[in-house]
Amino acid sequence: MTDLVRKVTLGRVESPKFEDFKPGDTIGVHVKVKEGEKERIQLFKGFVLKVQGSGMTRSFTVRKISSGIGVERTFPFTSPAIEKIDLIARGKVRRSRLYFMRNLRGRAARITSELVTTKSSK
Repeated sequence: MTDLVRKVTLGRVESPKFEDFKPGDTIGVHVKVKEGEKERIQLFKGFVLKVQGSGMTRSFTVRKISSGIGVERTFPFTSPAIEKIDLIARGKVRRSRLYFMRNLRGRAARITSELVTTKSSK
């Protein structure tokens, strides 16, 4: 059964339309939000907590601090609600799952990173 599912979804997997990012990277996800009949783009900026899955089921979780409260949001890579993803900074981490960051506050919660220059600014 799983082989059949894998064969069907393999043909539907598109090449990623976003820049490659890893856990620890700071990204900005531009999400389409529908409010009534209007649709607008909302920016969700934070660091990548984890990337999981493969193929059609691949997803990533982004965490940010909003008004002193931690907010996490999981996005599927194949979601039509994602307009674009901006890579803001590359983080230097040694783990693929950064769950320990949930318990850290202040300076301890910082990730060593280097800023990424965009192609147009070179």
